[in-house]
Amino acid sequence: MNVADSRRLASELEKLGCQSVDRSQDADVLVLNTCVVRQNVEDRAYDWLHRAIQLKKERDPQPVVGLMGCLVGIKGNPKLAQDFPDVDVFLSPSDPRPMVSFLSGIEDAESERKLLSHRHSIQDGNLMMPLSNDRNPATAYVPVVYGCSHACTFCIIPNRRGVERSRPALDIAAETLSLARQGVKEVILLGQIVDRYGVDVPDGPSLAQLLQLIHNTQGLERIRFLTSHPNYITDELLETVAVLPKICEHIEVPVQSGNNTVLHNMRRKYSVEQYRELIDRIRATVPNVSIACDVIVGFPGETESQYLDTYNLMADLKLDKVHIAKYSARPGTVAARRMPDDIPPEVKERRRKELDELQAKVVGDINQRYLGQIVEVLVENKHKGKWRGRTRTNKLVFFPDEQDRGGQSVKVQITQTGPWSMQGTIADDGNLGIHTDRHVPVP
Repeated sequence: MNVADSRRLASELEKLGCQSVDRSQDADVLVLNTCVVRQNVEDRAYDWLHRAIQLKKERDPQPVVGLMGCLVGIKGNPKLAQDFPDVDVFLSPSDPRPMVSFLSGIEDAESERKLLSHRHSIQDGNLMMPLSNDRNPATAYVPVVYGCSHACTFCIIPNRRGVERSRPALDIAAETLSLARQGVKEVILLGQIVDRYGVDVPDGPSLAQLLQLIHNTQGLERIRFLTSHPNYITDELLETVAVLPKICEHIEVPVQSGNNTVLHNMRRKYSVEQYRELIDRIRATVPNVSIACDVIVGFPGETESQYLDTYNLMADLKLDKVHIAKYSARPGTVAARRMPDDIPPEVKERRRKELDELQAKVVGDINQRYLGQIVEVLVENKHKGKWRGRTRTNKLVFFPDEQDRGGQSVKVQITQTGPWSMQGTIADDGNLGIHTDRHVPVP
């Protein structure tokens, strides 16, 4: 979501005549977009903020410094303004307009009030990909749901990004078309709980219906969506993924814990048994699907036995990717207010490492099956002399080639596999000849 927000801000700045520079030391406008989902990332944000302010003091003329994202929050953060008077502009998540207002020199209080009164409104669909990002971007993030109203006990997102707000389907379709016309081949639809798209709108379209709508976008080759929630993945959604050729066979659905008591304390509102049933249903409905999930270790009160339930669940399910995080108390959350953070840091780290080692073995075995196969890879960029891209199942693939493959879909034969990436070579001429503009009726 922060990548999408940053791209939107960059696009707006370019409309004002700005252009990107490679080094922050050379920038006339310097914006730090922040995340606070865990304490370590918030600490890094403050570290960067201090560096930006020091850079401002050393430069003449001084650059404009902006602070954006969850550190600011949708309600603003008066203490931040008090503690960091050298910051010129504070921007809420997903809202570039305060910086646009500042740089445009809007001094009339009424004009600025009107501009900022739409802080909670949805941006329009006319997004130009900024030149400050990849010149031939293969992939772009498209927010479809802002905020979240679910309020898990550990999560700070509802407090910082506000209540759930779905964007109009036609705005999303317009943005997707704009991106495709600019050469984007894949869009990733974003929401804190993306499956709840349209739930907050009376008679609103479902995520499945939105996918059917944008599937008809000419020039678009792939569609992904994240992040799902076990309670809101419907049969309609899974059947849509299975039927529509542009939608990738990849689902991200966090479990967070493999123990029912911990899930209850997290306020996740599903059981381990229900999660297992969901994974079975996904695999039965979507052939060759890859599944990723999130896990938190060291949640308040988590016993060794409860942690082992999570370990054993991951060993049983054999998912394609597990994002593992150590619990971090976030201010204002239910867990921070009511549940002591009583798991020692070294225990959290041991549990994280054990799960990471388990997952390396699981994914290594899964990826081994790709050896010798020819897969479709959408090339993102070049990395250390090799082209880097992803399969439809979100497997990272590297391959050498003298041609410029940026933004292309190519056929790659896998020659080497590992838990985190695979190596390959161009198969035949590498051209896929993909035909994915089949029209699908919109209900």
